[in-house]
Amino acid sequence: MKNKILIFVSLLTAFVLLFTACAPAATPAPAADKAVTVRVLTMQQAGATPEEMDAIAAEFNKANPNTKVEIEYVSYDALHDKIVTAMASTPPAYDVVLMDDPWTAEFAKAGYVKDVTSMITDDMNKKVFKAAWDVTSADGKVYGMPWLLDQKYFFYNEKILKEAGFDAPPTTWEEMVEQAKVMKEKNLVEYPIVWSWAQAEAAVCDWVVLLYGNGGSFLDDKGQPAFNNEKGVEVLTWMVNSIKDGTSNPASVSYVEEDVRNVFSQGKAAFALNWNYMFDMANASDKESKVTGQVKMAPIPAFKSAAAGGITSSSINGSMGFAIVSSSPNADAAWKYVTYLTSEDVQNRYSAHLLPIWQSSFEGEAGQKLESFSDTTKVTVPAFNAQFPTAHVRPHVAFYPEFSKNLQLALQLALTGQKTPKEALDEAAAKWVELAK
Repeated sequence: MKNKILIFVSLLTAFVLLFTACAPAATPAPAADKAVTVRVLTMQQAGATPEEMDAIAAEFNKANPNTKVEIEYVSYDALHDKIVTAMASTPPAYDVVLMDDPWTAEFAKAGYVKDVTSMITDDMNKKVFKAAWDVTSADGKVYGMPWLLDQKYFFYNEKILKEAGFDAPPTTWEEMVEQAKVMKEKNLVEYPIVWSWAQAEAAVCDWVVLLYGNGGSFLDDKGQPAFNNEKGVEVLTWMVNSIKDGTSNPASVSYVEEDVRNVFSQGKAAFALNWNYMFDMANASDKESKVTGQVKMAPIPAFKSAAAGGITSSSINGSMGFAIVSSSPNADAAWKYVTYLTSEDVQNRYSAHLLPIWQSSFEGEAGQKLESFSDTTKVTVPAFNAQFPTAHVRPHVAFYPEFSKNLQLALQLALTGQKTPKEALDEAAAKWVELAK
């Protein structure tokens, strides 16, 4: 009997094994989408405020529950080097980084950022300002979405201007100096104009505004330095003299944009150059600003000699864009976030400190709606439309960041009297030629 049971069990086991082997494999249950974290590195100085950026990220996170956007904010002056340092880690410390206009060629050549040319739709190409695409492009390829379409603007304190006896802001730099001297004589303000002339990129931006406003240029038609010719030397000499005669705040040689905003907001300057964000913040009705309701904008002046030749204003293109880190393991989610952040809808809704990159946002009914968005945009939208055609870009070369540090030093040496303007600019030009080899 025992043998029969053993035989039966053996046959049953064999049958089960045979059935299992012949049965089709079970289909595994579909796994839930893997949750990913998109880490973003950006700046806290201009464009949308950190609070606005956080609000946009919260909107995106809610609509995409399997993606979490985390944002880190640093000062502009720390941004470039922090990006470069982050590229040494694997996986990278960030999936999305904010690029300034002059860095695109450098980051593309180094392989830091992803080529997204094929991901740019026809609709994007048609509706976004061409000048905005120039910001995130290098050698005919696109490496990110434009985000901050910005330029320098001329700000003035209307109350001080009228108290000095003037009905309108200056249209030339020589006229501004004349008005500034009257303000000093009447003890309305000790130093009428404040600048971002610290040894930083901010000084290069102000200097480029003045250079092109004097009929000069960064490079000649062969790509060689032209900034050290007589036009450039005249500008740097004018900058030095404005400090000596007290029309420019001597502390400008240690100031960047936020310092300029703070000085202007305290009523300690009648004139300033700065980015779009300053208008709203200097006009804020809070304890931080003492000039609420007094802040106005006008086209940036030019020098008389250039104005006679048809150059009535000049600015600098300070636009920036968000790029996907090429080695990011979350590239798809990162691109989805970037296109949401830079979408026309989001940019239109968050336009208090950040004017849209979309040309269509400024046209027809959309343009009227944008201009009436807030008390700020009633001023900044017309100012943008008037100034943007005069905005110049810094050279798009891979060695620009290294060259810029040398130029920043040259400007500082001249402004502090350690070298003549001619000596300082000639040395910077020689550095350009060396780096370009």
